[in-house]
Amino acid sequence: MAAESRLAKRTSPSRYGFAMFGTSIPINMFKSFAAIYYVDMLGLDMKKYSLVLFIYTFVDAIDNPVYGFLSDRTRTKWGRRRPWLLIGTPLLVLSFILFYNVPAFVQTEKGMLFIYMLLMYILTGTLDSLVNANYGALFPELFKDDVQRAKVNGFRQICQLFAMAISIALTPMITGAIGYRLTSLIYGILALAVMMYCFFGCHEDLEYIEDLEKPSLFSSVFALISNPKFWIFGFVGAFYSAAFSLISQAVSFYVKYTLGLGGNVTTIMLGVVLVVAVSGIVFWSWILKKWTVMKVWRTGLIIMAVSFLPLFFINSLIPAIIAACFVGFGVGACLTTMDCIGAKIVDDDYAKHGIKREGIINSLMGVMNRLYGLYTSLAFYIVSVTYDFVNGENPGPNPAMASRVLLCLFPAAAMVLASIISFFLKFPEMDKRDKS
Repeated sequence: MAAESRLAKRTSPSRYGFAMFGTSIPINMFKSFAAIYYVDMLGLDMKKYSLVLFIYTFVDAIDNPVYGFLSDRTRTKWGRRRPWLLIGTPLLVLSFILFYNVPAFVQTEKGMLFIYMLLMYILTGTLDSLVNANYGALFPELFKDDVQRAKVNGFRQICQLFAMAISIALTPMITGAIGYRLTSLIYGILALAVMMYCFFGCHEDLEYIEDLEKPSLFSSVFALISNPKFWIFGFVGAFYSAAFSLISQAVSFYVKYTLGLGGNVTTIMLGVVLVVAVSGIVFWSWILKKWTVMKVWRTGLIIMAVSFLPLFFINSLIPAIIAACFVGFGVGACLTTMDCIGAKIVDDDYAKHGIKREGIINSLMGVMNRLYGLYTSLAFYIVSVTYDFVNGENPGPNPAMASRVLLCLFPAAAMVLASIISFFLKFPEMDKRDKS
């Protein structure tokens, strides 16, 4: 208890939560606008884009647990996690900026463009894994009980959504005014400043860390993969992430080819989702006084699953915005609860095995979460083949339907699967009415 009290005095929950703004700014633009930038603007074949996503998924499956393992075994005067934030954040920012600053001679040669995107996508993605594996591992370590976790998580998810409002919703307008190169530079500098603010405001308990057993990689991996709760939660997270990824990537295509409107409408659509999600976090946090964490989580998944379907039949802006409101409402419920459930898996592992290994666990959950890349790459590939959608110069005979399928049917299917799987996850203590 003494260690926990010291920890509470030394750690700033607001600084920790605000860091979610910093981690989200570059990576949201990186993943959300890679397709529209490389495929629609630079003319990369959509099939090659789907191949990049496919390859990256397997690379990330290897590097994620390694990062978590190294983090759990790190012992420095700054703690286990913070040194990796200090090392990884500047490198992440640099690679992100380079991703959206393609040299002119690369742009003119499609083979080189593919190689450049593949290398920079893998580099930026793996560095994101390094930073977020350590940032995420701090959450269950710094904040011990469900009440505190719920409050901190609510704040950081709001920070994440504000970051999304800038890096996703406003990006089409910003890039339209100043271009992708300068936008990525501004976002990168902003992310670096926020993460350094977090670094100097969050402190680990060094005495507590010194007494911890250093976990082994293979025993940790085996313990987790033999836990059915890990697989259930992991697949739900993967399908949820796939749906959200397709929202952020496909809205631009949907607005352009289905609604026949300009880039500013993309900002409106994404902005509606995020604003409603922020309001949803406030609403769902209040509902948690009456409902359990698990019930709110499952309800959010179901709302998202249903809300994608009307979009498929919509042809005008106002109905599309209304449908986007329901999507955002479901997103808010998921964001309110998912990290609390993930932290519970960490707690259960410690209770069963007596070893603190938040880094490995968060990394492996990150691996499962990033399986969304397989689903997303499959979606882009099927749409490309089925509707002959090559790139912005050659969108095929029916880009409107291609965009409908990409934005509506694939996310809907993912969320239906997530909703069904979620009912197999059982935490008796979290299924009881609580005050978190």
